[in-house]
Amino acid sequence: MLNVYLSGEIHTDWREQIIAGAEGLEVSYSAPVTDHAASDDCGVTILGEETDKYWHDHKGAMVNAIRTRKGIADADIVVVRFGDKYKQWNAAFDAGFASALGKSLIILQPPEHDHALKEVDAAALAVAREPGQVVDILRYVLDGTLPA
Repeated sequence: MLNVYLSGEIHTDWREQIIAGAEGLEVSYSAPVTDHAASDDCGVTILGEETDKYWHDHKGAMVNAIRTRKGIADADIVVVRFGDKYKQWNAAFDAGFASALGKSLIILQPPEHDHALKEVDAAALAVAREPGQVVDILRYVLDGTLPA
């Protein structure tokens, strides 16, 4: 059984593509909360309102960090997706944290991010372009078979 943490971009269905493609493999998944509003507001919803947006965001980041740290620490493989939109500093942080913990790291990114992510990519064991390539890696790791 592989424990895989799916980090990064939340605006496309890449996680669902990997989970569906790896159906039948012995893989369990964890991920950050992908409901953007819930992720942003978890801190103030649980710990109390803040009038200053900085502290609102800070509370949410701290609560989310509990989930993220646990997911990455428990993972055998961490997949970090960098999408086309938004500056994904949190994804880069997750990749660095996973690398520091010695986790097997797969980066999923479009070619146009290659230069900007060269240091992140250098820490990874694989850089994939499509979710299907991640599935192929998981299959290969589990049973040694190559894609048809």
